[in-house]
Amino acid sequence: MPTTERSALMYYRSMGEFPTSRHVTFQTSDGRETFEEFIGEEGFSGTASHLYHLGIPANLVDSRVWDLGDLSTQTNTPLRPRHFRLPDLFPAGSHQGKDLVRHRRLVLGNDDVRISYVVADSPSPLFSNGIGDEVVYIESGEADVESVFGTLRVRQGDNVVIPRVTIHRWVPVDVEKNGPLKAYCVEATGHVEIPEKYLTRFGQFLEGAPLTERNMRGPVGPLLAPAELADQDTEVYVKHGSGADVHGAVVVYDHHPFDVVGWDGYLYPYAFNYRDFSPVTGKILQPPPTYQILQGHNFVICNFVPRMLEYGEGAITVPYYHSNVDADEVMFYYAGETAARKGTGIGNASVSLHPAAYTHGPTRQAYLNSVGAAESKEMAFMVDTMNTLRVGEGALACDDPNYPWTWAGRRTPKSDG
Repeated sequence: MPTTERSALMYYRSMGEFPTSRHVTFQTSDGRETFEEFIGEEGFSGTASHLYHLGIPANLVDSRVWDLGDLSTQTNTPLRPRHFRLPDLFPAGSHQGKDLVRHRRLVLGNDDVRISYVVADSPSPLFSNGIGDEVVYIESGEADVESVFGTLRVRQGDNVVIPRVTIHRWVPVDVEKNGPLKAYCVEATGHVEIPEKYLTRFGQFLEGAPLTERNMRGPVGPLLAPAELADQDTEVYVKHGSGADVHGAVVVYDHHPFDVVGWDGYLYPYAFNYRDFSPVTGKILQPPPTYQILQGHNFVICNFVPRMLEYGEGAITVPYYHSNVDADEVMFYYAGETAARKGTGIGNASVSLHPAAYTHGPTRQAYLNSVGAAESKEMAFMVDTMNTLRVGEGALACDDPNYPWTWAGRRTPKSDG
């Protein structure tokens, strides 16, 4: 069967002014010269877009080191499941003056993916992640993601996908009304894409897929910097490197990068909301891959959403006990405790790490009580990684030491007496 390369998003968009042919000189309708930029994956062989700038997109005038803070990690040893209380990282009022780019705190990471958390109320600087695509889940708040592609309004419950090297910034909207922007950030090494199982060989969503193109929101624009900023030296914060070897730089252009008068292609930021995900239900419990929404190199992302519960005779309605033979499982609970973990301390913005080589599932009573349950309020964002995750400084700062023993009903390990 023939195949087609799929990545980021699978349908064509265009915006603003651009020529009818690629790689030709082009003037806008009011006579301004433009300069073409190609942003493409896999060299010149993958998904791409063409952007038309008023300035020269390569005109650098300075570069300096950006201190990324503590990105150190340590092995989860001795092996145990973990519970991280992420709200402890940003106590009340501590978000003031913080932004989504520079104030993330690393929770977990390996060479394929890094997971962090941030609470912010201020606009971020311009930012470009040169290591990989980002998936940012909006726990609460509202923001405009301003980029060279235009403006994308995002809100609570959105999964926001930012392609690698996209110059963009996060601008919280009406913090007084919406509260600060709380975000759970997944940074890939490489690209993130829609799972192939949901797509035709031409990249269209299949009938029966849990999402459709109608659920995907792209940027609107073009977005041009104000005239007084257009020709000023402008800083862009950049992450670069490979895998866990992450570095930061602040590069300075001789103009503002928001000078794109038009673009077209298949590569751009987009968002979709968990409320638009249509879960598959049945007589018995469906496995977690049923809830997959995205995938990257050596990891997958799932959205667990409210659903009709299983209706077969004797069917359990919480996850059965399972061993992660090949994967570490990370759950971000954005609506408090779920039935399976009731009474274990899980709350809003908790994260659980259930590592490979460890069998996990519900508490005994949750398992037994689940038969015949009337409704599901389960709401969680899951990352499963094929390689072992290491624990970051953010996780260590909010670790719940009692969590591993909750299955056995203990508050302390047996070794403590």
